[in-house]
Amino acid sequence: MALAGGVVGGMKLSRSLFALSLACGLGGAVSLVLMMLAAQIGFAGVRAPIAALGRPDIQHAIKLSLFCATIAAGLAMLVAIPSAYVLARYRFPGRILIDVLLDIPIIISPIAIGITLLLMFRSAPGSWVQEHLLRFVFEVPGIILAQFIIALALQIRVLKATFEEINPRLEQVARYLGCGPWAAMWRVTLPLARPGMVAALLLGWGRAIGDYGATVTIAGSVKGKTDTIPISIVLNWSAVRIEAAVALVMVLTSIALLVLLAVRLAAGGSRT
Repeated sequence: MALAGGVVGGMKLSRSLFALSLACGLGGAVSLVLMMLAAQIGFAGVRAPIAALGRPDIQHAIKLSLFCATIAAGLAMLVAIPSAYVLARYRFPGRILIDVLLDIPIIISPIAIGITLLLMFRSAPGSWVQEHLLRFVFEVPGIILAQFIIALALQIRVLKATFEEINPRLEQVARYLGCGPWAAMWRVTLPLARPGMVAALLLGWGRAIGDYGATVTIAGSVKGKTDTIPISIVLNWSAVRIEAAVALVMVLTSIALLVLLAVRLAAGGSRT
């Protein structure tokens, strides 16, 4: 009896220590985030950043970021959906290698992506594209291209996990009832994957709008032309326009909060 009591007491103590460790870790993480959010308001107050939002250059940065991120995330979804579907449903030689290659933009620095794009457009084919089709270097299309790559990798990862959770037998039943492969995917898989698709679009859009490294490397930091929100933050901070920089940081933070909240709501709606 004494031995059993000691074992039970030890298990309770172990559980208590485990719960305390989790609580301390969660509390520390939440406290750090709250301190960062409070620092944004405490450093410059509220009125000055809000007033800075009325400046034409700040409004240009916000509009440019919203426009480019929306185009980039939308185009990335058109590529991510079939790519993720193939990776989730089919087994073929080189599949693992392709899967790894598509994850590279998630791992490496965005600056490395931007430099790679610059080198690509310095090649003969890239120069021909620049001269005869569309200019990307130090231009708005370069922003969209950089954000497209940044968003694409994340969207493929989210969509691949989404498609893997859907039972492939549902498609097989649809095909048995007369649907072709494309019809089965359109009528069965995509409706079931809608919450994951919404999450992928939102996360890709949020990741694109917050990119700095790849964007500034290929598109530069031309004020009034290629200065997205992150680039404008750096430009204003370097020029000691603190209120403008803090205002844009608040905008990015608000966008991040809204995106993450929308993703949680979409995920929660898929479980009900």
